[in-house]
Amino acid sequence: MRRPITTPPAFDAAASPSPPPRYLTRHYWWAYVHPRAVRIFERQWLVNLILWGNFRKLRDAALDALGQTLPGRSLQVACVYGDLSRHLLERARRASGRLDVVDVLPVQLANLARKLPDRQGLTLHHADAAALPMADGAFDRALLFFLLHEQPPEVRRQTLREAWRVVRPGGRLVLLDYARPAWWNPLRYLWLPVLERLEPFAADLWTHDITALLPAEWAGARLERRRYFGGLYQLLTVER
Repeated sequence: MRRPITTPPAFDAAASPSPPPRYLTRHYWWAYVHPRAVRIFERQWLVNLILWGNFRKLRDAALDALGQTLPGRSLQVACVYGDLSRHLLERARRASGRLDVVDVLPVQLANLARKLPDRQGLTLHHADAAALPMADGAFDRALLFFLLHEQPPEVRRQTLREAWRVVRPGGRLVLLDYARPAWWNPLRYLWLPVLERLEPFAADLWTHDITALLPAEWAGARLERRRYFGGLYQLLTVER
């Protein structure tokens, strides 16, 4: 019998046991906070449908931006529905590396622990992405996969500062998220009203170029950007 996802997991380290941020419980209870939501959305076909059939392509693009093998320490900021974390862990294990995953919701960490019962090379942290409990320069690389559009602007900027802080000089950050589609993409006109209804902070990434939202600490960093699906999605690779 499968262990219920509400069973206390299995996170290995925790910062302060504070409640989830209010923006999560107010706007995303239906997608991430409620245990029933986790049972509904933890279906890869559904994640793929939400991303208009692009989940595998975007997952692999993010993985390849990090590297075919991941020696040292890698950080995934926030859990992700689907098999992204499994592939990350496999790439880390190929190089005897380690993967750390941080999330502010115990139910999400419990779900990931259920998906990855073999914890070799994996550490789960119960903490807020905007206040990471890791030391400066602790990681060789970090990934933020469809996280930023879910955060209010001030939280988004602090999350980016924290990701920058914990990646060592010479390390790499990979960001994959929404962007403003090309003018000819019909989703430019059809998808935004849906996002505004369900994900009220996502429109920021349509009205502001993501580079305008980057903290001052990132000035001078080498950025490479790629766009997918008519510009609806963007991948930023940042060399620390």
